[in-house]
Amino acid sequence: MYAIIETGGKQYRVTDGDVIYVEKLNAEVESEVVFDKVVAISDGELKVGAPYVEGATVKGVVLKNGKGKKVTVFTYKPKKGCARKKGHRQPYTKVEIKAIG
Repeated sequence: MYAIIETGGKQYRVTDGDVIYVEKLNAEVESEVVFDKVVAISDGELKVGAPYVEGATVKGVVLKNGKGKKVTVFTYKPKKGCARKKGHRQPYTKVEIKAIG
């Protein structure tokens, strides 16, 4: 059994026990989160929503809130002496999927 959920503007294919990294959620560590934007769900036969499957939810537990690896952004304009170096660390939430229903 698997489901396709939408969160943070992205879609994820999940099954029971999966650990996924999603865009940062406003949830504390060890708290339960419910994803109600289920695009499709399959338990032998595939049910596809328009745009979401009614009554379908995916429950998970927040394992960690953190930041990803640093990405260095360097921009410059040739022959002008203009250069800029910036860094960025994207925040994320690590979620373990517990139940699909």
